[in-house]
Amino acid sequence: MKDAMTLPIMNKRNLGKTLGLAGTLALLTTPLVGVGRAQPQASSTITFEAASVKPNNSADMRATNWQFLPGGRFTATNLPLFAIIALAYNVPFQSPRLSGGPDWIRSAKYDIQATAGVGAIPIGISIKSRDDKIRSMLQNLLADRFKLVVRRDTSVSPVYAVVVAKLGPRLKKSGIEEKDCPEVAIGAFTGSSCHSVIGGQGRGLHGKAVAVADMVAFAENWSDRPIVDKTGIEGLFEVDTEGWVPVRPRIVPPGREPTAEDIAAADPTRPTLFMIFARLGLKMESQKALVETFVIDQIERPTEN
Repeated sequence: MKDAMTLPIMNKRNLGKTLGLAGTLALLTTPLVGVGRAQPQASSTITFEAASVKPNNSADMRATNWQFLPGGRFTATNLPLFAIIALAYNVPFQSPRLSGGPDWIRSAKYDIQATAGVGAIPIGISIKSRDDKIRSMLQNLLADRFKLVVRRDTSVSPVYAVVVAKLGPRLKKSGIEEKDCPEVAIGAFTGSSCHSVIGGQGRGLHGKAVAVADMVAFAENWSDRPIVDKTGIEGLFEVDTEGWVPVRPRIVPPGREPTAEDIAAADPTRPTLFMIFARLGLKMESQKALVETFVIDQIERPTEN
């Protein structure tokens, strides 16, 4: 458990701010759009009909959770604000693509209950389209209650591009097709629904019906740079891999005895993230690519309601 929560050096600007949330965020990652894919855009016409936002001062992180629910409902329990923002903008929680904001947004936790109006989520809509609409409504909720202003930018940056290896992919086809994905709750700690990946650096990639883009976006949480899906592979797959060592070696401060986590992260028998993808018939290559980034320029504490 503890090893799965390890956070490598991933964002020079935010490393010190993010370390306190490593354990929480490692457990909260779920389906996310990969780098280069369209991000949901907030619209003034897409809002929750009713929403409650309350601070949660509990020190117990075991109660942390969130869900996208049928009908356009969103719930968050004991969730750090920084993680809620990442959800709204469909960015991996620990990605170097999300930065900025004051320190308190990484420690202040909130409970949110929000419900869309009747007809806001059309009947028969795909899960992905439903979740994109919920994300847009969540962006507007954050702008209204927290006065959040996020600056988007696109620039050419170093990335890891995931491509098909020379001998081809070795992926197990899922027993579920996209058209058959049930409209169920999507949230933390699942892994059994479509596009839901669980696990982490020390635990591996696990999912019953996930796209390559889902695996790539999930792995970005433990990368030192964005990861781009350039495989061109469509469809859903079952994935079940080993955990991997940090992309950057853990540094034990002088005079401190290595912890069990330090020892596990330095275990030479453990695979690297590059090896994990290689075993799936995919290859991580260092490249440069257009990357969309998100910078938190403004945010305020909300009034309780």
